[in-house]
Amino acid sequence: MRSTEVIRTSENLRGALFMVAAMAGFGLEDMFLKSAAAFLPVGEIVILFGLGGLVFFSGLAMYRGEPVLHPSMLAPSMLFRAMFESVGRIFYTLSIAVIPLSNASAILQATPLVVVAAAALLLGESVSWRRWAAILLGFAGVLMILRPGLSGFAPGSILAILGMLGFAGRDLATRMSPVALSYAQLGICGFAVLVPTGAIALAVTGGAVVPDLAALVRVGAGVLVGVGAYSALTMAMRTGEVSVVTPFRYSRLLFGVLLGMLIFGERPDAMTLSGSAVILAAGLYIMLGRSRARPQEGSG
Repeated sequence: MRSTEVIRTSENLRGALFMVAAMAGFGLEDMFLKSAAAFLPVGEIVILFGLGGLVFFSGLAMYRGEPVLHPSMLAPSMLFRAMFESVGRIFYTLSIAVIPLSNASAILQATPLVVVAAAALLLGESVSWRRWAAILLGFAGVLMILRPGLSGFAPGSILAILGMLGFAGRDLATRMSPVALSYAQLGICGFAVLVPTGAIALAVTGGAVVPDLAALVRVGAGVLVGVGAYSALTMAMRTGEVSVVTPFRYSRLLFGVLLGMLIFGERPDAMTLSGSAVILAAGLYIMLGRSRARPQEGSG
């Protein structure tokens, strides 16, 4: 019994470390793409990012002996996932190009709150009044960051909200994706849709430019750390107990704020930090409450 407990503790620690590494990678990805936006249109960044991820996950699928194209990729849930992926990626990339990285990272942390609320409303999952209160509290934290109608309101923050909603829809659709698809094949679908998405954005905002070496290095670095983070996230969810590992997802907020301060000279004000703390507290309550409720079916 003691040996089993030691093994479980070790697995949970490894899973938590994988999750923190994944969130650090996603924070670095945001940093590289934000810096690339000084050289390239956002639509072109999304195209290059999509192509880089597509090449990586296609190669990974072939290495694992999996088909690059699978009939299940055309399932309705995958089409919805592609649509939400497009919305999330284009608007979130636009947001980090025009608002502080720390603000965009904080708003993105509301994604799990939206997923839980949508799962209750659309999938009939049980959500207690306490968790509903936490969801509303988290949304209040988002409003503290946005400050609509006040002098501190940044219109570009709406882009981060739209990106967050897109990623929440993607996560919800992923829960309904065909089990026949591996994580590499899901990666192919997710990155492939970014190529036409970026092309549409370019058609709307203006033509592409010839990228110089500095821009290519930034986008390439974003792709490398992004696919590394994606892989670490997968390892995290397959190592240790989900209820223990998942709360470490919120470490992305810390990395976003630190990178924003160190690289871009951002100085989040008291209201932004307070709103971030509210979102963090609400999200952790929901995550930890879900793990306590899991042994008691239906008590959510």
